[in-house]
Amino acid sequence: MIARFWIERRIAWRFMVENPLQTLLISIAIAVGTAVIIFITTLMSGLQQNTIRKTLGSQPHIRLEATRLYNRTPVQSQQVLLLETMRAQPLQRIDNWQSLMADLDTISELVAISPVVSGPALVQKGRATASVIVNGIDPQRYQNIVDLPGHMMRGSFQVDSEDVLVGSELARDLGLQVGDKLQLQAGDSRTALVRVSGIFTMGVQELDTRQLYVGLKQAQTLLNLSGGITALDLKIHDIFAAREWGGRLERLTGLHVKNWMDNNSQLLNALRSQRMTTQMIRGFVGLAVGLGIASVLAVSVVQRTREVGILRAMGSTREQILRVFLAQGAMLGAMGAVFGVAGGYGLIHLFNNFGSRLFYVSVQAEVIITALLIAVGSGVLAAALPARRASRYDPAEAIRYV
Repeated sequence: MIARFWIERRIAWRFMVENPLQTLLISIAIAVGTAVIIFITTLMSGLQQNTIRKTLGSQPHIRLEATRLYNRTPVQSQQVLLLETMRAQPLQRIDNWQSLMADLDTISELVAISPVVSGPALVQKGRATASVIVNGIDPQRYQNIVDLPGHMMRGSFQVDSEDVLVGSELARDLGLQVGDKLQLQAGDSRTALVRVSGIFTMGVQELDTRQLYVGLKQAQTLLNLSGGITALDLKIHDIFAAREWGGRLERLTGLHVKNWMDNNSQLLNALRSQRMTTQMIRGFVGLAVGLGIASVLAVSVVQRTREVGILRAMGSTREQILRVFLAQGAMLGAMGAVFGVAGGYGLIHLFNNFGSRLFYVSVQAEVIITALLIAVGSGVLAAALPARRASRYDPAEAIRYV
């Protein structure tokens, strides 16, 4: 069986070599299609990863907060309140966070967990004031949630007892430099005098204008949450499972849960649209490649009618003739795919080194494998109809064909 298939491949190769221009043109078409698949898929994947990195690089995947307050309704009441004012949500605290965090640390799917104390405050330098959000963090744990050390512009990532990290926009508005003193004022006239140890930039104006980072104990004292926290920030392996894991953690802990997918619904829709667009481009390029191969092989079948008739007269079966043209389609697809892979790498190299350089993209092994399978698969499928037609030729009529 192997020997026979080897002979069929030899015949298919002979058909291709006898018409080199035709073979070259279809190989170029397949190579272009493969290169486009690799380049577009890699570019879309790189754009998606860059968008996710910039968006989720400054926020947790999941946040656990204290249970929210709701209005009480009498159990025996038969009346329905048509107008109901929702309860205001004061700063709530989580008291048993140490034991809860220890339990969550045992879940392998959770990459990082960090306690956070967050609340509003006023910051003052001289006669200038600004409204900000004070975030008390554990620096060792929080840097696994948000890469603050990697976003430092000046100073150092240091949040000891009297240190504060400020955003670049806030520093510009207040004229701050590393080492300057600031006064923070929270509710109930609580104040704290802190020193600017570093200035960061997240590339998001809201964060760079309103976010401050201090030590966990400093924030607990300032916001009157001694011993408690306001949230646990979590990071997970599969970011697109954030909603599912949020539901699990809400049932497990009884806390109020937020996740990035619900908080960034427009971004999620954009990512899904990108993925769908990439799949459509793959499909249309594969279809174009398949139609090109089918048209070439249809002409080749007509051109090889007498050869097919001779092969049938010499004892070749219809299945063997069928395999000859299927092998020809597969070889055309494979040849074009090999050159297409080289072309795809070339396009990506040009994008990374001579393009706008907005972000860097790298070719993944699965993209190459997918492109190769699409090219070879398109070749085999496109060859099916012409091959079936050739296998049905009557030997006597085919030999008489001029």
